[in-house]
Amino acid sequence: MSFLQHRTAHALLAVSLVLTAGCGAGAAERSSGPVTIPASPEPGTFRLGTQPWIGYAPWYIAQDKGLAKEHGTALEQVNFTSDDQLNAALASGKIDGANVSSHTALNLIAAGVDIRIVMLEDVSLTADAVLASSGTTDIKALKGKRVAYEEGTTSDILLRYGLRHNGMSLDDVQRVPMSATDAGSAFAAGRVDAAVTYEPYLSAARAKQPEARQVYSAAEKPGLISDVLVVRGDVLGKKPGQVAALVKTWNAAIDAYAADPPSARNTMARGIGADPGQLGTAFDGIKYYGRAENAGQLKGTYAASVLPDVAAAAKEAGLLQRDVDARSAVDDRYLESGATR
Repeated sequence: MSFLQHRTAHALLAVSLVLTAGCGAGAAERSSGPVTIPASPEPGTFRLGTQPWIGYAPWYIAQDKGLAKEHGTALEQVNFTSDDQLNAALASGKIDGANVSSHTALNLIAAGVDIRIVMLEDVSLTADAVLASSGTTDIKALKGKRVAYEEGTTSDILLRYGLRHNGMSLDDVQRVPMSATDAGSAFAAGRVDAAVTYEPYLSAARAKQPEARQVYSAAEKPGLISDVLVVRGDVLGKKPGQVAALVKTWNAAIDAYAADPPSARNTMARGIGADPGQLGTAFDGIKYYGRAENAGQLKGTYAASVLPDVAAAAKEAGLLQRDVDARSAVDDRYLESGATR
């Protein structure tokens, strides 16, 4: 699987897996009030489910620099090749937590998996966008146009959100369903009027169609296309010290990235099995979130505004089967600024 394939249509967890997962109870009660973080993290290894996606790549900085050990815990990254495999492992308790997209976290919670979002990892800004022909001035001008996008994915969510917030719907465009890779190629070849895709397919399309216009991007609603760290409810209850140490480990990796971006990007690219030279535009279109951003956003704008919009777009796209209370999905007690000792 390529480092971008996690964004494609593998987000729905099979109902049978969820129903037999033996999901715990009580995380909702634990997501309010203070949490006591022990002086030293609990013994044992935190098993973190992940995939080779650039948004999760700071964990490779942590691995390369031994940052988890510096914060007193052991971290094992468990790699998966598809969302459904990772989701099933999380639901069944084979892993303690996972890196997932925001809409996947909501879908898992809606399906009955006892997890909480404990940290916002990254948001896509211009790395997910709508490209259109030169005569198209904005997203409203897509009315009646042929728009290529991959159904049931982040591209689907972005397109629906953009249309809805401009007084339109998918019924106002000619839908041309295809993979994200093919969408960029189809636009570059002139077979469609617009394409919804992400990096590096955006840059590849622009290279062949220099006059193309970006008429909408995920930057219009930062967080709409985003990734989070989720942790199982039983782990939150039994190993709060490990969870807090894990958050600190991520923050240290983000600090290392900011201190030396070229070196950090090389480490991250190696971790996901990609050529650093091919990831420049992808890195530029993503914002990583550290402690300061999480402290202000996780229980603030993200829970109050962003997650409800993610839920609405995901439900419209058929990715979310029932409503989820966005605020109860978030547990910010393990951030450095919110934990007590």
